[in-house]
Amino acid sequence: MMLFGKISQQLCGLKKLPWSCDCRYFWGWLNAVFNKVDYERIRDVGPDRAASEWLLRCGAMVRYHGQERWQKDYNHLPTGPLDKYKIQAIDATDSCIMSIGFDYMEGLQHVEKIRLCKCHYIEDDCLEKLGKLENLQKSVLEMEIISCGNVTDKGIIALYHLRNLKYLLLSDLPGVREKENIIRAFKTALPSLELKLDLK
Repeated sequence: MMLFGKISQQLCGLKKLPWSCDCRYFWGWLNAVFNKVDYERIRDVGPDRAASEWLLRCGAMVRYHGQERWQKDYNHLPTGPLDKYKIQAIDATDSCIMSIGFDYMEGLQHVEKIRLCKCHYIEDDCLEKLGKLENLQKSVLEMEIISCGNVTDKGIIALYHLRNLKYLLLSDLPGVREKENIIRAFKTALPSLELKLDLK
């Protein structure tokens, strides 16, 4: 991956190529490829393995039930029975996960914690999708959303569907404007939620 990045930087430095001045479109396209859902893969290896591959491919980490260590190296994903490793926590810090990949989460039944930090492709529709996934509505207990610049009040409020949510941290979200409305909405929908806000 590092070698690929160096080659791309060199290509972007060549002024004579018409597309070289803007690498953002190239990286956006590549990240979309990483997020494309392979439904056959989900069927063949199960939702937890397929979601692990997607998350690690995009730069996120996972932790499995009964394990202390975070899994971050795609090439060292555990082998063995496919139903043995169940994702308990997801840390998507600095990852390129985006909405089109969220179908990978549909079959996950054991995820208790999700951390979205500095995720440039996370938008309101991602959080709306999360809130609508029945398995996550039951299992997710903790969420942290930090420095995700494309998230607005609409996406945050959609999380009230996570009915077992006990802890929600919202920090450095410039798109979130109506702090008081968010507090009111969560107090009504999830009265036992510990809501921590570090918003301007």
